[in-house]
Amino acid sequence: MPDGRRELRRRGAEVREELGLQRTDANEVLPNFDDFISEVAFGGIWDRPNLAHADRMICTLAVLGLGPHAVQLRQYVASALDLGLAPRTILEVFMQAGLYGGFITTESAARVAHEVFAARGVRVPPEPPRNDSNEALDQSGNEVMAKLHGDRAGQGYAAPDNKVTGALYPSAIRYGYGELWGRPGLDHRQRMLVAIAAFTALGLEGQLKKFGASALNIGLKKEEVVEAIIQTGPYSGFPRALNGLALLSDTLK
Repeated sequence: MPDGRRELRRRGAEVREELGLQRTDANEVLPNFDDFISEVAFGGIWDRPNLAHADRMICTLAVLGLGPHAVQLRQYVASALDLGLAPRTILEVFMQAGLYGGFITTESAARVAHEVFAARGVRVPPEPPRNDSNEALDQSGNEVMAKLHGDRAGQGYAAPDNKVTGALYPSAIRYGYGELWGRPGLDHRQRMLVAIAAFTALGLEGQLKKFGASALNIGLKKEEVVEAIIQTGPYSGFPRALNGLALLSDTLK
């Protein structure tokens, strides 16, 4: 094996250990697969600069929570706790991602997370119910939407005079921007990372293009948006990550 690959694999193994994601029994079902993952995912992706490990974990949890990946999700929820992510933060990742991939994924991922919390004796503080009126949620939703998207907030499917999307989009404003984007546990920057990772993983190019530009309005750097998309590669496939990068090439160059 060339020295460059050997070093990348060695560094990948170190990153896995730092994350608490030690080697698995994958080599028993597929020869050398675990070494390959150390090299490609951890040496080649997780060890890249310009996005902190905690942010990469948020992106990864968003992707894993969208699919039936219970075995891997258990491992990464445990790793997220080791990285210092609070239980409420982890659960909010699944809430935010569920807005884009369906809330049935939120419940499934949250159940897996609670199994990990229970095994570790981690207590999740109770969350007081939110009793905002619909009017308050609508106002908050429009304010958040304007903050994120600026002049583009009312374009395309979000256009207020679109009678077709108007049958659904007010609910997206009320419960997406008004409720979810204002929940404690994740700030707007972190929720944007979830959105970018989820849109990339789901192949939602229209939304990724819109939010990829909006990410720059709330404190994310261009390099961080690029890395958030790259981070999804090992978990939802390199083609979708490459499609996302190509889509935002003009915005992020």
